[in-house]
Formats: sequence, C-alpha cells, structure tokens
Amino acid sequence: MNSLRPRRRVLKNAAMEAEQFRRRAALAFMGVVLALAGLSLWYFRLQVWQHSEYATRSEENRIKLRPVVPARGLIYDRKGRILADNVPAFRLDVTPKEAGPVEDWLPQLQRIVALTPEDIANYQASRHVARGFKPVTLKLRVTEEEAARFAVDRWRFPGIELQSYLNRRYLHGELTSHVIGYVGRIDAADMKTLSGGETALSHIGKTGLERYYEKALRGQVGFEKIVTNVDGRPMYSAGRDPAKPGADLRLSIDLDLQQAMVTAFGDKDGSAVAVDPRTGEILAMVSLPAYDANLFVNGISHTHYKALTTNPSRPLFNRNVLGGGPPGSTVKPLIGLAGLDSGLRTPEYKVFSTGTFYLPGTGRGWRDAHGGAGWTDLRKSISQSVNFYYYKLAYEMGIEKFDQYMYRYGFGQKSGIDLLGENVGVVPSPEWKAKRSKERWYPGETVNAGIGQGYWVATALQLARGTAAIANGGELRRLHLAAARRDGYDKPWAPLQQPVPERITDNAGHLRAVQEGMIATIHGGGTATAMARGAPYMMAGKTGTAQKISRKGSQSFDPHSLPYHLRHEALFVGYAPAENPTIAIAVVVEHGGFGGTAAAPIARKVFDAWLLGTMPEADENLTRSPQGGASLIPVEEPPEGTAAGHQTGPSTTAVAPGTRATGTPAAAAKVGANTGANATVPSPVVRPPLPGAAAGRNDTAPRPATTTEPVR
Repeated sequence: MNSLRPRRRVLKNAAMEAEQFRRRAALAFMGVVLALAGLSLWYFRLQVWQHSEYATRSEENRIKLRPVVPARGLIYDRKGRILADNVPAFRLDVTPKEAGPVEDWLPQLQRIVALTPEDIANYQASRHVARGFKPVTLKLRVTEEEAARFAVDRWRFPGIELQSYLNRRYLHGELTSHVIGYVGRIDAADMKTLSGGETALSHIGKTGLERYYEKALRGQVGFEKIVTNVDGRPMYSAGRDPAKPGADLRLSIDLDLQQAMVTAFGDKDGSAVAVDPRTGEILAMVSLPAYDANLFVNGISHTHYKALTTNPSRPLFNRNVLGGGPPGSTVKPLIGLAGLDSGLRTPEYKVFSTGTFYLPGTGRGWRDAHGGAGWTDLRKSISQSVNFYYYKLAYEMGIEKFDQYMYRYGFGQKSGIDLLGENVGVVPSPEWKAKRSKERWYPGETVNAGIGQGYWVATALQLARGTAAIANGGELRRLHLAAARRDGYDKPWAPLQQPVPERITDNAGHLRAVQEGMIATIHGGGTATAMARGAPYMMAGKTGTAQKISRKGSQSFDPHSLPYHLRHEALFVGYAPAENPTIAIAVVVEHGGFGGTAAAPIARKVFDAWLLGTMPEADENLTRSPQGGASLIPVEEPPEGTAAGHQTGPSTTAVAPGTRATGTPAAAAKVGANTGANATVPSPVVRPPLPGAAAGRNDTAPRPATTTEPVR
C-alpha cells in the first residue's frame, strides 16, 4: 500500500548550485595558483639562490680533482753538494670506496704485483683512518716490470691507480743520518696532524732536519682537474692548480769535515760537534755508530729494524741531541772564568795544592790523582787540570752562585740547534735534587760539581757552544745547521736570521787568562801536549775524563784496567787557530779512558782537516779488541765527597766486543758510503794553511812524562 503512494518531488535550486560551483572553482584555482607559485619559487631557489652549489656538484660528477704532490726540497752542504734529493718512482694507490672489498681484488692483484705482508698490513691500517674516497698507498717502489704488467690489466682494477712520484734519497747514508734524519710513510698519528690537500702526501719528515723543517721542505699540494665519463673513467685533463715545490736548504755542514770526523773516530763509539765560533754554524756533527737513513724511507724491514734496535751501541740514538753525561774537567775553563767574574779569584791568585782537599771539620778528602801540584794559579789549574783549585773554588762560591754562572754559560738550557728533542741536561742544584729525592744538599756535592762530576749532565752541543764563546771573545751564539733557504731553484739563497748572541763576560782580561790556560794545555806542557806534535798552528783546549765508577777509599782506578763497559768517558774541547779561531770542537769518546789519549787526537785530526785540508787516513784493519762482557753494573751515587758522577745517555750502554755499531762490521773509511745510485763522497778539498799559522808552531814545547789526563 505504501508503495502506491506518490513520491515527493524535490525541486533543484539552480542559483544555489551555481554559487556553490563558483566557490569550488575559486578554491581549485587558488590551489593551482599557489602550487604554481611554490613551484616557481622552488625553481628560482634552484636556479638562482643555489646555482653555484648545484653547479659545483654537477661539475664534481664530471670532473675529479687529482692531487699533485710537490717535489720535496733538496738539502745541500755548505759547498753546494747534494745531501738529500728525489728520484722518480712508482707506487700503487687504492681508493677504498671505488675498489670495493679487499678480498675481491687483492688475490688477482698479487698475481701482477708482488705485495709483502707488510704492504698489506700497512694498507689495512691506513684505510681505516683515511676517508673512503681518499687514495691510500698500497705499495711504494713498484718496479718498472710490475708497472708495465699492471698497465695492461688496469681496466680490471677500478679504484686502483699507478702513480708516479719522487722518492727521497740520501746520497751519503750513514754519514749524515743523525743530522738530516729521514722521511717515512705517513701513519695514523701523522694523518691527525695533516689537513686538506696535505693528506695526499705519502711521506713526512720523521727525524732530524727533515722533521724540523717539514713544512718548508714539503711544499704545497696542487690539484689537477680530470674529466671522466659516465663510468667514472678519466678522459682528459681540464687544467690544474700547480703544486708549489718545497724550499731547498743549504746547511753549514761541510761534507769533507764530516767524513774526516767519522774517520778520526776509527772504531770508537761517541759523538763530536765542530762549530764556527764566529757564527754558531755547525761545521760537522757525528754520532757514532750511525745508520743508513735510506732504510726508513719506504718502511724498514723487520730484519733491519731488529738489527738496529738490538745493537748494544744504539746506532739510532743521537748522542749529541738526546744524550749527555758528566762533562768532567772540560768545564774547568768556564768554572775558572766564573771564579774571576765573581771576584773570588784573580788570574794570579794562587792556592797551594797538597793533593787532597778537605771540607772544614771532616776527614773525608777529595784528591788529585797525581798528588799535590803546589802553588797553582788559574792558568796552571787549567793546563795541568788541578782538581784542588776547583774543589776549593766551588766550595767557596757556593752552589747558588755556581748555578747562576753555569746557566749563563749555556748549561741547563738548549743550544738552539734546529733539531727536535734536544736534552737540556742538568746543572747540579739543591732544587733539582729536591725534586728527585727527599735528601738535603750536601757541601760535598758542591765540591763534586766543581770538577764536572756528581749530578752534572751536559751535552756535546753545550760543551761546543761554551767553548766557542771562549774562542770568539765571550759571545754565546745559537748553534744551527741550516744556513740559508731558497723557495725555488731560480730564486736566490736567503740567509736564515739568527738571534743576537749573549755575553758570558764583560772582562776581556779574565777571558784572556782562561784562553792562555787552554793554550798551555796543549803547547805549555799540559795534559794534551802530545796533541801539538808537528802542528803548524796553535791550538787551545781542555781534556776531560768522566768517571763511571767511584774510587774505593784513597785508591783510584786505571781506566784501562777496567772492563770495557766501565771505562771512563774521554772528552776534549778546544779551538784553533788559537789567535784567530775559525773552528771550535767538543769530542766525547765512550769508554775511552782518558781525554788526552782518546779524545784529543780525534780533535787534532779534525783541526788538520779544516785548517790544512789534510784528511785523516782510515785504517780498514781496525778491530775492537775483546773486552769485558756487555752486561751493565749499575752505579749508585756515592755519599758526599766522592768524584763519581751519574752517567746518562749513550755512555750507559755497553758495546759488544769486536763490533762496529752499525749492525755489520764496517771500517771508518766506509762510513757514509753512498746508498743511492752512483753517488760518491766528493774528494777532500785541500785548504791552504792560514796566513801566519806557521808562527804558532811549537815542536819544542816540553812534555811531561805522561800525557794522559788524571782520573777525576
């Protein structure tokens, strides 16, 4: 029934529907306008605001920047002879992100290029530190045959490139190893110090001048723009930002004198420094035994490294820079000068040496090995090395004033040499002792300090610097190895500026008295009289003997009767010609016994080489006679009043009998032989005698029955 009812008819409102349509259309239109506006703004942002950013990204997809490593600066000696240069070589670089997992390409690559376990281990360690898109060196010094084989199969190894580079070479191996040092492969610690393009470097200075002047020598890395295809393969170069080569260095070292110094040592271990007292330039500096610096350039093998580190003579240890020990009597001229300048002594003031010095109220004596010297003034105390004079002087001066003068003469501070890690040594003082023990300072320790024993630690550099100050009229100059640099082969050499020297004394008369005492040491019947035989020029000097064990009671030891590793250290300091010095020297011979017989002859040979051009003859049959065992006997500081001193640095290590300290037997003539390609040590340059040198000849000077230095 309901279905038969008529349906209700709904009438449409046309006006309302039209209005509704217009509203919806307006909203849709506004949405389209807003979308178009947003899109326009986005396009404007991309094309205008961020144009440079996206253009750079696009360019990077097409162009790769390949770092261009600069040539490392060359190192020359004072006469322009090359000491360190660069030779062409090839290496394999791997970009980890492009090469993929190591196991995917390493087995195939090993069939083409010989890779040692060390090469692979070094790569694995480096790639974890470097970023994935940065090249990491897999192998240095790829042979030409290996390079040719790899070039044929290059397409099989994406991300692995054969790069040409310049490899560091040291033309005189052992002869300059402790001066120049060496470069080595960059490791994880080095990477943390590098930034930007510097991470493209494969080598960095590790020791010596190579490390000290690293930033100047390595130059500035450049970049080459390489256009690549869609597969990322290089197509052609689109320009480059050239690398800036490293600066060249010209050293003050004279290669001939360096060789003469090594030859003069023969088979002995020790160190020596020769300087120009007028400028502070180091003319020669050796630490023996030495090592071949070329072994470290591309990573030293375990066999070679073990041979160097297990050698009891420690060839890797730079005795001049890192070592040091009691200076013995070599500091007496400076202590004597301190006595004059402090007003406690005059040059003519005499003390009566009975042979034994006693502190007031004590029965323990300090004595001279040769007994009483009688009335002794400053000149005699230096030439005859009279301990009594300095025992009394140090005691009367007191340790505080003693310290002040020793610091003034350059001890207890760096010499300024352009090598890192220089040992400042120790000037004995109550403050120094208080930091290391709870004991008070004893007067007897001041007496010990007066003859360069006790807690004293001085380096050969400090001794040479102080001696040079006596020679040049009282100026304490900075010691340095690099004399000049040039920033390009076509640029002039620019001298390196040095600080203004400090004065050690303002009294020329006091300094002259000390100089006369040092001249008498050699030409006036002193402890180095034998050194003057046949010399056509006059010298000034002072011998020294640093004890390694103390005497027992009133009995002294003959150093030559002791086991080899317990023999005293022999020292000599001096300069020549005496009236117009052009060279000053400090020589330290480990286990030498006496300064007058072991160290002074070495200094004489160096003087002859510099002043006369007479090179010492090398004895290729030199062998070290069997000595005592190589075990060390620790020596404790004795109670106050003994003359035994602490020994630090190289002298605390015994030398294996019959060995030269380079890991292999070597005659002194062969030290410094070239390890590079076809390079040889230049022939000695003969220097004519200095004008007036013959006037200083003193062949008739009286000589004592014994020419050895008394045991201190």
